[in-house]
Amino acid sequence: MDKTPRPTASSPYAVAQSAPHQILVCKACKHKDQPCKPGFELVKKLRAAIAMADLGEAFEVSGTACLAGCVPAHGAPCVVGWRATGKATWLFGDIDPDQPLDELIEFSRLYAALEDGWMGGRDLPPRLCDTTLARIPAAIIFTREGPVQ
Repeated sequence: MDKTPRPTASSPYAVAQSAPHQILVCKACKHKDQPCKPGFELVKKLRAAIAMADLGEAFEVSGTACLAGCVPAHGAPCVVGWRATGKATWLFGDIDPDQPLDELIEFSRLYAALEDGWMGGRDLPPRLCDTTLARIPAAIIFTREGPVQ
């Protein structure tokens, strides 16, 4: 049985949401058997780009535990996710922190404008079409007491 520690909802993996939307960047990537920290670089760049795009009130950019979607063989292991209460969650892989962030900012604008965060692949910025890992519908969980969002 694998005894590797699992991420939990406590430090250093806790992500407390302080804005209506979150952009989560994997900070636990490994690349070619060496510790690789492109996620930290991407967090810094995305925070600056979100602020420059005047989206700082709508989005928080955070590093998070492994999102299990990297493709280290491609040389650009960053995985980035967008989530918000009541909205679909999106996960994109193979994001290179050294590439322009224009399409990530464009997606952020689209996502913030949608009530449910749901869009088709043809509505995505072109580069993100090829890097989509998942689009997960917003969860509505029913308990005996009623729906929980």
